[in-house]
Amino acid sequence: MGNMTTTEVQTDTELPTRLKEETQAPDFTLPAVNPDGSEATIALSSLTAQGKSVILYFYPAAMTPGCTTEACDFRDNMARLGSLGYTVLGVSKDPMPKLQKFRERDNLSFPLLSDPDLTVHKLYAAYGEKKLYGKTHVGVIRSTFAINAQGVIELARYNVRAKGHVESLLKKLG
Repeated sequence: MGNMTTTEVQTDTELPTRLKEETQAPDFTLPAVNPDGSEATIALSSLTAQGKSVILYFYPAAMTPGCTTEACDFRDNMARLGSLGYTVLGVSKDPMPKLQKFRERDNLSFPLLSDPDLTVHKLYAAYGEKKLYGKTHVGVIRSTFAINAQGVIELARYNVRAKGHVESLLKKLG
């Protein structure tokens, strides 16, 4: 790994650098709620090792209107995304019991990953400054990444809109 330096301490003022397309996606392992209600641990590297491409999306909070719209949009397009070879993973800071409720309530057909300490959010720069009603806040940035089976980011979208997002994603990927 040669000359790579890592910052030991990430202070609140240092915000993660946004990931770019054609770069290696950071690997991660997180607990997840599967569509059947079982719980598992999911690692990006194990999915790509199986030759799977991944749509990784970060959303602010389970069961909120925008996040429900987005999750149902992914749910309703699973066949189309699957036909392009993609597995969908949704990531939020919600605890597992809340993710279970979200899955049940909306019949979500893809794993929901729990990242309560925001480690993976920060790896993907899906946590940082965002504007809300003209004010700047620090929080979860609704973001989506398409990662190919080699673990390379094909598409990186930040500040996506919940509505119509999956359709524009399909246009780009298809």
